[in-house]
Amino acid sequence: MSATHDAPSDATSPAPLETSASRRAQRARVGLNLFWRTFFLLAVLLIGSIMAWLQTLRALEFEPRALQTAQQIASLVNLSRAALIHSDAIARVSLLKTMADQEGVRILPREPGDKFELLSPSPLGSRLTEELTQRLGPGTIVAASVNGETGLWVGFTINGDPNWMLMDRSRLSAAGGKTWMIWLITAGALSLAGAAVIARLINRPLKQLSDAANRVRDGDFANSRLDEEAVTSEIREVNIGFNRMAQKLAKLEQDRAVMLAGISHDLRTPLARLRLETEMSVTDDVAREHMVADIVQLDATIDKFLDYARPDTTVALSPVNLHGVVSSCVYAVQDHRELQISMNVPEDLIVMADEVELARVISNLLENARRYGKNRETGITTVDIAAKAREKWVLVKLRDHGPGAPPEQLANLTKPFFRGDSARTAAAGAGLGLSIVDKTVQRMGGIFALANSGSGGLVAHIQLQRAMNLRQGQDPQQRLQRPQIKRHLPPRSGVPPSQQNR
Repeated sequence: MSATHDAPSDATSPAPLETSASRRAQRARVGLNLFWRTFFLLAVLLIGSIMAWLQTLRALEFEPRALQTAQQIASLVNLSRAALIHSDAIARVSLLKTMADQEGVRILPREPGDKFELLSPSPLGSRLTEELTQRLGPGTIVAASVNGETGLWVGFTINGDPNWMLMDRSRLSAAGGKTWMIWLITAGALSLAGAAVIARLINRPLKQLSDAANRVRDGDFANSRLDEEAVTSEIREVNIGFNRMAQKLAKLEQDRAVMLAGISHDLRTPLARLRLETEMSVTDDVAREHMVADIVQLDATIDKFLDYARPDTTVALSPVNLHGVVSSCVYAVQDHRELQISMNVPEDLIVMADEVELARVISNLLENARRYGKNRETGITTVDIAAKAREKWVLVKLRDHGPGAPPEQLANLTKPFFRGDSARTAAAGAGLGLSIVDKTVQRMGGIFALANSGSGGLVAHIQLQRAMNLRQGQDPQQRLQRPQIKRHLPPRSGVPPSQQNR
């Protein structure tokens, strides 16, 4: 095994995690949560209802208002006509002055040369003209202005003499747009406030259920309990059912961990005894080596079961020097002659992780590459390890130059006990290595993904949080202390000297 610090440029190419993260961010921006969707639907429904009621009220108000205005004007004209007919000249002058001062109504003689403009052909104006003509007679004229003076002019006759009655135009005007707008804004604001309250009441139990489901997914069964005393019977039944389901899942998870740990632990003693008896009893050297190798493989499989049975609790994260961890893992496997590892990890790159857990991740990936990433011709696995910082994240890339994996199987390689095709299963195993890596990276708040390299080989991408708040000159403490040197391996018989250190 050889280890260098120069990696090819392909080792630092962008990881697919960056592309998938950007796609997830775009979907998150486009998505609409349940509260806002319910609020908008209720708001559209209520505003549409308000507008419909507004139009209905305006339509219902139009006819009564036209009839009421026509009746008032007709009554005023008839009363004025009767008063003027039955009064003498002196009383008539006083009556006209009183009507002008107190009622704002003026009666003027209509001259043949008067120029007048009829009311605008609005629905209310046309209806008023029609009603006044019916009440006051065929010769009735309703005008908007006479000789340039605006107002509400009604032409009628007194004993055959044509006259004008001038009134304030406000008698004709319906409720203005400002009035309707005030009512519309008030009703709309109250409706939107009610929609927000209703949407919140609907969304709150669903939000609580969603949060509890996420906690169950992450293995936090203790904090996933929902309120079983909810007021609404349907929500109460859902909460009770969810709590029972979470309890059963917690018990199943606990039983699974206990069972795997118990079986793995109980197998250790007979395996150790069997290995000892094999080494002492079997005289055939070849047979003994094969039997011991099988026992060692069984013991390694048990280790995988123990790792997989560990609970999925979130580990305590601390600043970790990535270069130190990777170097320690590389040093630990330098006795493997079939490994050639190149590193391109900056020495000052600090990540938020658990040092022991991160070392387990790197070691599992190196072991996976050693087993399944061999070159078919040389039987040697070449591994490139590279890392780079990108904003708040650190991207780690570990690539072998082996046969890779079929694209349709990439998504299944991190599933427990999954075994790919024969191209990557030349060595026996439990099928838990990559699954343990995936679970461990998730426990540290990172992301793990696998992909085939364009130039051949399988690439493991790890995205970890970057430590951003270290003080100047502060170095994280290291628990993994291994010398950064290569041990000298004994020479292999029958191997040329140029290939001894491979």
